Amino acid sequence: MSTEKFRPPSIPLVTHTPYFSIWCMANQLADVWSTHWTGHSQSMCGLIRIDGSALRFMGLQPTDIPVLTQKSVTVSATTTTFEFEEYGIALSVEFLSPLLPKDLDLLTRPVTYVNFTLHATDGNEHSVEIYFDNTAELVVNDVNQKVLAAQHNVKDIQVLSFKSVEQLILGKKGDDVRIDWGIQYLAIPEATQGQTFIGATELSRNTFAHQGILPNSNTMKFPRAVNDDWPGISAVLTFNKVSRYPVSRHLLLAYDELYSVEYFHRKLKPYWKRNGLQIDELLIRAESEYVSVRNRCNEFNRILRQELNDRGGTKYSKIAELAFRQCLSAHAIVQDVDGTLLMFSKENSSNGCMGTIDVTYPGAPFFLYFNSDLLKAQIVPVLNYAARPSWKFPFAPHDLGIYPQANGQVYGGGEHSEQYQMPVEECGNMLILTAAVCKIQNKTDLADQHWEILQKWAHYILLFGLNPSNQLCTDDFAGHLAHNANLSLKAIMAIGAFAKLCELRMDKTQADFFYLIAQKMAAKWLTLADDGDHYRLAFDRKGSWSQKYNLVWQQLFNFNIFPTSVAQKEINYYLKHQNKFGLPLDYRADYTKADWIVWTACLTKTKQVFQAFITPLYDFLNVSVDRVPFSDLYDTKTGRQVGFHARSVVGGVFLPLLKPF
Repeated sequence: MSTEKFRPPSIPLVTHTPYFSIWCMANQLADVWSTHWTGHSQSMCGLIRIDGSALRFMGLQPTDIPVLTQKSVTVSATTTTFEFEEYGIALSVEFLSPLLPKDLDLLTRPVTYVNFTLHATDGNEHSVEIYFDNTAELVVNDVNQKVLAAQHNVKDIQVLSFKSVEQLILGKKGDDVRIDWGIQYLAIPEATQGQTFIGATELSRNTFAHQGILPNSNTMKFPRAVNDDWPGISAVLTFNKVSRYPVSRHLLLAYDELYSVEYFHRKLKPYWKRNGLQIDELLIRAESEYVSVRNRCNEFNRILRQELNDRGGTKYSKIAELAFRQCLSAHAIVQDVDGTLLMFSKENSSNGCMGTIDVTYPGAPFFLYFNSDLLKAQIVPVLNYAARPSWKFPFAPHDLGIYPQANGQVYGGGEHSEQYQMPVEECGNMLILTAAVCKIQNKTDLADQHWEILQKWAHYILLFGLNPSNQLCTDDFAGHLAHNANLSLKAIMAIGAFAKLCELRMDKTQADFFYLIAQKMAAKWLTLADDGDHYRLAFDRKGSWSQKYNLVWQQLFNFNIFPTSVAQKEINYYLKHQNKFGLPLDYRADYTKADWIVWTACLTKTKQVFQAFITPLYDFLNVSVDRVPFSDLYDTKTGRQVGFHARSVVGGVFLPLLKPF
């Protein structure tokens, strides 16, 4: 077991979709209110009474009772566990979001288990009660919005719920937006009389803290605004005799979004509802499978941690485990009306775009490793969109809309202008990702169904890819750039990828043709980009340099397009230009991208050099004062966030697990 101490900048608690995503943005669970990834409060409170003495372990209130001492926090792929100890009792609080990528029913089940495990540390028996609540902040975008509350039983599960009054399903779109439709649930298995309450959280928390009980009746003064006495749904779990033997009880936090996304004006339900499953049935299933799900997740966590440690060491493992739930929960998974699996990213903390291709691209290693069908499900809607009459350009689109409305590109010139488009970037991305899916699945149905479009994009790259004109690439925050050497690299890799698609489709003539072109382009690139002991940022900028992370596809596809000396020359140069918290993106500024650092690190073949790039990234996460979910854009000298957090692109840190296709 690792002894490496790691302090995540923000700790994942409840992680399912861009809307149901709750984090602790501090070291201690009781130092802050839990928040949505956007930073808006979505408060959960945890209190404990040990032999009549009340302490707080989660949230900021009540302020007049002491805080239970938190000993540690551990973030695994699917689980976050907090350890506390006081008054002869050890308490473990576990948040389990069972996002197992190959089990789509479980992956899309919007249920987080909150498990409480107790044992005595002093040899005595203790009487213990645990209190938990969440406020109605979870179901509104703004705390002035009004909500309704309800309570019902499902078998032996007591279920409390909140929903907004207005219920404008899929009505709001944008980045800094929280869901205000659907229904949020707190489910308490085997609850007994007097163990739940609906009403003002100040009342329920103080009553429990000072009397050990909940108020004797719900205060159902609804509808009411969320900030009107801050209504909450509360539960108390009783542990009569806690000895040295561990005892556990758990709660379920769930959210039924009703509808997740709009895809070209079709409102689509969450994947888990595709066969008519309703929330009560889902809660029954989730509860009945709790033990097996927890065991499966623990085993998944254990195996993945070992794989990560073996590949890159303990610090790399910590980085990737923190990225795991963040990557998945920045997406929605649905089924189209014809049964096609679709998956959409939200461009969190950037501009709220939906299905952004150059967000899919850096996050792709996660899905190629864990379940390539999920990457295919992100590519298919883009290919379908490009075939629509509304997309009239010869290059690939940038996005599908603004989350949760995928009704057509909104970035740059949208469907109307070539201004601020990313033509070489997105064509390259789509060709590379399509080839990667087909190669890893050893079948070409994805390419076969969209061959005409893929051919068009390949020919566009042939015309404009080697020496790109003044345009944006995925690093658009850096602005337009002409003669971009790394973008040219992507174009060359894309032509190689298209050759691979031809090969997979048993068209050897075309495969040889495009592969030869890629090699010729590479030979020209070597001359255009050469700057002595490294290669330039732009062909016309002597003395410049940049990370050539796109070169990593050469080894993944097992290409022989560039000499192996290219990667080694770049790595040697990069090692001389690292700052305290990592390698800058290029020579123009001190900021970097976390995903690209890991891709660049993979250009080396030695674990020692790989770790030389990874350790500064780990240090950034471990000490950054910006308490946000994993930021992928930060300053390599100060360790401060420059922009972006909670984004799916952190799936790119799993690239080291991929073997050549």
